[in-house]
Amino acid sequence: MAAFDKADLERRMHGAVEALKHDLQGLRTGRASTTLLDPVTVEVYGAMMPINQVASVSAPEPRLLSVQVWDKSNVGPVDKAIRSAGLGLNPIVDGQTLRLPIPDLTEERRKELAKLAGQYAEKARIAVRNVRRDGNDSLKTDEKKGVFGEDERKRHETEVQKLTDKTIAEIDEAASTKEKEIMGR
Repeated sequence: MAAFDKADLERRMHGAVEALKHDLQGLRTGRASTTLLDPVTVEVYGAMMPINQVASVSAPEPRLLSVQVWDKSNVGPVDKAIRSAGLGLNPIVDGQTLRLPIPDLTEERRKELAKLAGQYAEKARIAVRNVRRDGNDSLKTDEKKGVFGEDERKRHETEVQKLTDKTIAEIDEAASTKEKEIMGR
């Protein structure tokens, strides 16, 4: 690895937080969120397309998603894609609009989702610790090469640890917020 680059470590750690936030958005909380349909792909015009390229998705009410299909001939395929996506949603077709009532989550399902949020957070923490390890390894290598002395290496290691602690606190905060949201607290 090249010389110590704190900005690169920060960028990589931040990437783990962003990936976690994206993963958490996909978890259903019993509240309508337009990101809920992000994983859904629709077969139209002989190709698989993300739903947001054939329709606009909105959340007009806390427990309802509305999917406005742009081309009338795509209403059937969009309906089919949502039903087969495994999200537990049953669209109500109304012309070119599909209404998706968001069902209440069972206590068991809430616990599963909260557990999943915890697993996503742990994956992100591991990624951050790996970045910390890479950073510390590169510091030791630089010290051996004579780029800087032991005191400077230790100072940089302290910076890396502070960055790690700050990032893991962000991860814990994001996961905790999501778990409260899922459990309805």
